[in-house]
Amino acid sequence: MCKMTSIENVSKTRNPVILSFMQLAAGGCAGFVEVSIMHPLDLVKTRFQIQRGPDDPNRYTSLADCFKKMYRQEGFLSFYKGILPPLLAETPKRAVKFFTFEKYKHVYGYGSYLPPELQKSTIATAREIVKQDGFGLKGLNKGLTATLGRHGVFNMFYFSFYHNVREMIPQVEDPMLEVGRKLLIGLIAGTLASCINIPFDVAKSRIQGPQPVPGEIKYKKCFATIVTVYKEEGFFALYKGLIPKILRLGPGGAIMFLVYEHTLEWMKNTF
Repeated sequence: MCKMTSIENVSKTRNPVILSFMQLAAGGCAGFVEVSIMHPLDLVKTRFQIQRGPDDPNRYTSLADCFKKMYRQEGFLSFYKGILPPLLAETPKRAVKFFTFEKYKHVYGYGSYLPPELQKSTIATAREIVKQDGFGLKGLNKGLTATLGRHGVFNMFYFSFYHNVREMIPQVEDPMLEVGRKLLIGLIAGTLASCINIPFDVAKSRIQGPQPVPGEIKYKKCFATIVTVYKEEGFFALYKGLIPKILRLGPGGAIMFLVYEHTLEWMKNTF
């Protein structure tokens, strides 16, 4: 009886439609878990990226200073401000991302936090943006190019690094060591990808965040914003928020792949 169940499970996972649904569900679970755990660091990263200089009244001097001030001035729940939009965005996005990754492996032969002024309810904020500026690149899709650049560069490096390095390093029989192997590879992949794509992340935060002078749009386009930040604030300004970003997407990258692979494996063995 057990043998029949095992054969049936293998047969189901070979069904491309059922397997696709499993990959989508596992990817969605991975995105939901990662955002739920790592969101505070994403929020802190964004706050570092939208501050511009020593005259900024909201300036944070360090990661610890940011956490301390936020906790004292805004309370513990402030670390989860704006979590609903990334949950709503990242869960389906990661589902599609991992699903696409699995499909492309076969094709190629392989086995936000919202700025302080906008931290209201998600629906109310969306309505306000659409009412004022519409759905276009000046409204709800503001910062689209920077967002595409950020995610495109990150995913290009993250997935290719993880998959290829995982294939190079042999699996181990000990379950705990195997989990450690996957976590380490995911951590390195997320960290390196974060270092490469952060200028796009800074541009996205500047474009979508509060402008220096009310009523004037200084940061409009992705590459123009990168150039402006470089000229006015120097090269290292393009790497603002790097530490919280690495602390989020390094472990976050490891968590995502671990949750995805174990959830997919569990579904294959269960359904």
